[in-house]
Amino acid sequence: MTKERQGELLMLGLSILESWFPILSIVAISYVGALHTYMYSLVIAFFFYMVIMYKRDRFRELQNRAAYRDLLLTTFWITAIFILIFIGMRYTSAGNMAVIVFLQVLFSYLYFNVLGKEKMERVHLIGALIMVVGAVIILVPDDMQFNKGDWLILLASAFAPIVNLYQKRARNYCSAETILGFRTVVGFPFVAVLSYWLEPAVSWENLALALPYIFLIATLVYVAAKIMWIEALNRITITKLSAMLALMPLFTLLFAYLYLGEVPEIRQLMGIVPVLVGGYFITKPIAQKGRV
Repeated sequence: MTKERQGELLMLGLSILESWFPILSIVAISYVGALHTYMYSLVIAFFFYMVIMYKRDRFRELQNRAAYRDLLLTTFWITAIFILIFIGMRYTSAGNMAVIVFLQVLFSYLYFNVLGKEKMERVHLIGALIMVVGAVIILVPDDMQFNKGDWLILLASAFAPIVNLYQKRARNYCSAETILGFRTVVGFPFVAVLSYWLEPAVSWENLALALPYIFLIATLVYVAAKIMWIEALNRITITKLSAMLALMPLFTLLFAYLYLGEVPEIRQLMGIVPVLVGGYFITKPIAQKGRV
């Protein structure tokens, strides 16, 4: 099996796992709040990472000082992203969250092609414009009452290509488990302070109700899916990896309907089509002239 095919299979698996993230999070948030859900997920994930790092003898990788710049930048950006996402999910639907997160494909194109001053192919530019149309349909409601949750998640999507870049660099120095364990340990104190400062205290009864969902978020999304994500980053390009995230909103819409009874809105369905089509065009490879 080729390295690229391994990356594609990893992306398929993590798309299924991460499609449950907004569904599980929305339920947990209803019991303990957004930031507390994030904080308790990190606590559970921490123990899994420590066991994995110990079993695989990964702690010695932290002795490599060259990795710390990228590890710290990864931690900063990923913590900011998830804070925005969790707060945003207090105000929006699981389906909207999944579709808007996929817009990171558009931001990847803007950062690495437009701002990066790489050659802009016409098909990629058309794809970007189509994605913008889809985003406008989703983000701008008929009554012009903007959903702040959608915009917070959009801001998180804008940051996503940055963290992917630093994670890819950090992977040159250490394993996926070390990267994830490091960012969990370092990011936890900031999330804990914010959760206790901005949200009311959580009762034991509500915590018990939320705990099964938080456990699934921590183990399936923060451990299994994130390890798969970083390993996929090491096998395929960031642009192709982001493109394959198109599977996630489709799975989320299906599972949200089956589990939450969340029926997709007409505007949501109208918006997801150009977003996915545009994502396809942006990541479409260009044939090199003169090559057989």
